[in-house]
Amino acid sequence: MANTETSLKEAASIDGAIGAALVDYTSGMALGTIGGGKELDLNVAAAGNTDVVRAKVRAMEMLGLNDEIEDILITLGQHYHLIRLLKGRGTNGLFLYLALHKDRANLAMARHQLKKIEAELEV
Repeated sequence: MANTETSLKEAASIDGAIGAALVDYTSGMALGTIGGGKELDLNVAAAGNTDVVRAKVRAMEMLGLNDEIEDILITLGQHYHLIRLLKGRGTNGLFLYLALHKDRANLAMARHQLKKIEAELEV
């Protein structure tokens, strides 16, 4: 099992990574971040993506969908933004956020690696 710091370091090592965060979407607070810098304020991204997750959860409830969100992909002109909701014990209300350079990332591989990181993460 990996802790938050180790998991974020693994996420930051994914090809094309700009930055990563572990986020509590009940509060909108980042519990940990790595990368980002001048290119991307991960604390602002954490809060903004919390709204995305909450909106999707609400929409699923209104539609009566009895399912779980695995991940959410936002495709921008130059970036991919991946949001992976955590399902393990003690991770309710948390998601991993990963921003990638579109031209340097393999989206399928990034999703696979983020799923692996989720499986090993212990909060």
